Amino acid sequence: MNGAVEAANNNIKKIIEKMMVNYKDWHKMLPFVLLAYRTSIRLSTGATSYSLVYGMETVLPIEVEIPSMRRMARAFNKKVRLRKFSPGNLVLRKVLHIAPDSKGKLAYKYDGPFIVKEVFDGGAIMLNDMDGNENALPVDADALKKYYP
Repeated sequence: MNGAVEAANNNIKKIIEKMMVNYKDWHKMLPFVLLAYRTSIRLSTGATSYSLVYGMETVLPIEVEIPSMRRMARAFNKKVRLRKFSPGNLVLRKVLHIAPDSKGKLAYKYDGPFIVKEVFDGGAIMLNDMDGNENALPVDADALKKYYP
């Protein structure tokens, strides 16, 4: 693991070097560097380290005022995905599997099947299990895929 830690430290060091004007002020730039590092996609996992820890993508402070292409594309894709689900459909729910797969990468597994009870405009979907018991919390449409028995 020391090799992975050293590689991460080298990447952070390179980002600091690119952002610095005066080498004595590196500690003032560290929070911004860590934000950039944690929100950039890693090739090894195909995800940001933030999304692996918290299970969702970040919304950068600038994106609150000025929508980015990433946010607009995500909103459009969510509307398209919502059209796929209607009450009564069978779906599988995506769950992050903590143990690495055969290639050493974290992988998603699917849980279910579930029955779609209700579809909301914002992208939330209420599910029932196969026995008819309702789940307490809604699920994001991004975490579902259709199930074909």
